[in-house]
Amino acid sequence: QVQLVESGGGLVQPGGSLRLSCAASGSIFSINYMGWYRQAPGKQRELVAGILSGGTTNYADSVKGRFTISRDNAKNTVSLQMNSLKPEDTAVYFCNFIGRATMRDPMRTYWGQGTQVTVSS
Repeated sequence: QVQLVESGGGLVQPGGSLRLSCAASGSIFSINYMGWYRQAPGKQRELVAGILSGGTTNYADSVKGRFTISRDNAKNTVSLQMNSLKPEDTAVYFCNFIGRATMRDPMRTYWGQGTQVTVSS
């Protein structure tokens, strides 16, 4: 069974940096897409950044130029480097994979349990 484990959240002052990481545990055949989403209190979950297996990335307008997503295909991990953090970046951050557990399985969506990021002075 594939599980996603996130790490790296915490409390940081405005202007600071954090790096989130997410690793897939269990056997996984392929991962087409890796992404980070976030959900602030009272708001809907929103896409922060995503990266395809070939390296193509996309970002929410609110984080362009500040956040960088990267992946290690050999290790089935994805990271999110967050710089120049703002209070409005405060949210629970979730990693998301879309892939196949085995060659015979259909494409599935997997979610991590979420990690809290708080930007406050």
